[in-house]
Amino acid sequence: MEIIKPGTNIDFIGKRQIAYAFSGLLILLTLAVLIYHGGPTYGIDFSGGTMVQIRCMEETSIADIRTGLEAVGLGDSSVQRFGTSDQNEYLIRTDQTLITEQGFSREVGEAVKEVTGVSVEVQRVEMVGPQVGADLREKALLAMFYALLFITIYISGRFELKWVMSGVMAAALIGAVYLFGLFNVSIPLLILLALIVALVMYWQLRLKFAMGAIVALMHDVLITVGILTVLGVEFSLPIVAAMLTIIGYSLNDTIIVFDRIRENIKKHARRPLDAVINQSVNETLSRTIMTSMTTLIVLLCLFIFGGAIIHDFALAMIIGVVVGTYSSVYVSSPILILLQEGTGKGAAEAVGRA
Repeated sequence: MEIIKPGTNIDFIGKRQIAYAFSGLLILLTLAVLIYHGGPTYGIDFSGGTMVQIRCMEETSIADIRTGLEAVGLGDSSVQRFGTSDQNEYLIRTDQTLITEQGFSREVGEAVKEVTGVSVEVQRVEMVGPQVGADLREKALLAMFYALLFITIYISGRFELKWVMSGVMAAALIGAVYLFGLFNVSIPLLILLALIVALVMYWQLRLKFAMGAIVALMHDVLITVGILTVLGVEFSLPIVAAMLTIIGYSLNDTIIVFDRIRENIKKHARRPLDAVINQSVNETLSRTIMTSMTTLIVLLCLFIFGGAIIHDFALAMIIGVVVGTYSSVYVSSPILILLQEGTGKGAAEAVGRA
């Protein structure tokens, strides 16, 4: 199915400076939001604590629930609605790691019922220790870092046949991360430094396709994190799963465009690189839009009908798909032009005959 007519020639690459400015603005806003909020808002998966989900048989107020919780030492907990308003379900969160023995659920239910006069059903209780939460947070960051790193090895090998060079560089970065990890260096700071070093090395080694891919993926993850932080979404294991899925989705879209660029470079070796890239983006535009639309339809169904448990995951995926589609057109491919070896050359010579 072709929703974009063959021969369409939208000047995406000609507008790349506007796209650079727009993406740069979004990244700066994301960094400002993260600094203002002191980083993302972590759920109990990463921060540690206890979460209790209750269901009241009748409508009741959050203030009354909080008053009832004081009897079991949870008066300073946050209480918020969960699910739709007619379900009368509430999430109780505390940063205390409580001993949730068998009688704990009964105590919570009776304490809330005594104040509200409404029957209460405790549906689930989750407890994560602070050390476990910190370990999970570090492992989640490392998972995303290694995903980005191994993706760039694949991109360099497939599109530039530089398997050995990219492999050695990746091994050096992994070794450095492991070595500094032994000295208890902060994992977020360590990964940030490793990514900066990786970008510098890709630039110096002229790993053009890998550079385009990793910049686009970092762009997608960072902006998605910023939007979720603005919306007040707590970061939990499902959100990390969504981030890794976004990385895979965005990479798939990027590879489709890169494949067409490589084919067109061989066909039109003497044409300017920007013209070849623009033609390639237009030729894959129909597939990009169709893939994004069908994925978004599924995600919107999950978001609307999937229930509160999967709500945040679906929201993160929706944001990631939209941002990832944008980056496939306006971020990953134009990076090749920034790295071209000289100006005024044919496409094949500009990218080193990729």
